[in-house]
Amino acid sequence: MVKRFLLTFLSAFFISLAFAQEQSGANSVEMAQALRQNGKIYVVVIVLSLIFLGLTLFLIVVDRKVRKLEKQLEK
Repeated sequence: MVKRFLLTFLSAFFISLAFAQEQSGANSVEMAQALRQNGKIYVVVIVLSLIFLGLTLFLIVVDRKVRKLEKQLEK
């Protein structure tokens, strides 16, 4: 399960990194262009990835606790 999660997280991270680097001509947002030029887009991607990772880990921990409680109630 951990391997599957890690693979999913890493693939999502690299896909988002690829989209962050993509420049889209005239329809581009000025703020995004400025972040790309200064190299700060990587910081944004890393922070969002860490938030996603934290939420996912939290949900996994809560799910395990709920399963444990459900098993105790069945007995």
